[in-house]
Amino acid sequence: MLLRKIWNAVSTALVVLVVILALLLVGARLVGLQVFTVLSGSMEPTYHTGSLIYVKKVDPLTVQVGEVITFMLEDTVATHRVVEVVPDEEDASVVRFRTKGDANESEDGGLVHSNNLLGTPVFTIPYLGYVANYIQHPPGMYVAIAGAAVLLIFVFLPDVFAKDGEGEKKSGKAGKDSDGSAPQADGSAPDAPDEAAHK
Repeated sequence: MLLRKIWNAVSTALVVLVVILALLLVGARLVGLQVFTVLSGSMEPTYHTGSLIYVKKVDPLTVQVGEVITFMLEDTVATHRVVEVVPDEEDASVVRFRTKGDANESEDGGLVHSNNLLGTPVFTIPYLGYVANYIQHPPGMYVAIAGAAVLLIFVFLPDVFAKDGEGEKKSGKAGKDSDGSAPQADGSAPDAPDEAAHK
């Protein structure tokens, strides 16, 4: 009984941990946040390598110097600080941003067009990016799926065995009642033999 209680507590904690991890990685998208992993140290110490950052979409015209933005940089995603906002001379609805990593000595080579702006980071979780990056690509993806399957099996397996045990107990009790050695279900004694009834 004690071991079962311990196992129930451990399995419950594992399930809660998996649910929290799923909410952090997937649930954030349901509220309009994009999730990215910091893969370099260009923004140290603001965002450490391996951190998970949550980015909220913003209007490019509201971005000011000193704010951190996340943007498309060719085929990858970058997060750097805005050091200058450059308005477009022909189209007032278009702006460009000159950016620089906090840990970099020089500014980025090109300007970031407002069309490439993904948003601004609203909060970050250190080191969780390593986990997210691992489970989103093989073989980490296969490990995560296998781990989830094993966890589900171990969570529900004790309940299955418990039900089987209860079924065997009920079956044994029914067999004891049928041989006349135990009272019937309504609590009355078994009927007397026919000859005794005719006395």
